[in-house]
Amino acid sequence: MTDDGALCVGTAVRDGDSGRVGLVMGHEGPYLQLRPLGGGLEWDADPTRLRPLGPAELLSARVAEANARSRTDLGLAGIRGSSHTDRAEDDTR
Repeated sequence: MTDDGALCVGTAVRDGDSGRVGLVMGHEGPYLQLRPLGGGLEWDADPTRLRPLGPAELLSARVAEANARSRTDLGLAGIRGSSHTDRAEDDTR
């Protein structure tokens, strides 16, 4: 946060309206633009409804995001040695 209480770009926050966690990416008019921790589409949020995350909350949110990504197999295809790649190579032999 800045001295005047404004949230800086890159700050991890919880959106009180949606309950989502995101990183501050910039501002558009009266709103701040947030992006999910794992990437994705930005959304506009009311800055008065945002709360910066503490270290424990940020760690918890990052673990939750990694767990969600692992459940949907995102990012695993094409990684050498991953069970997903090994199965795909077995299918082509």
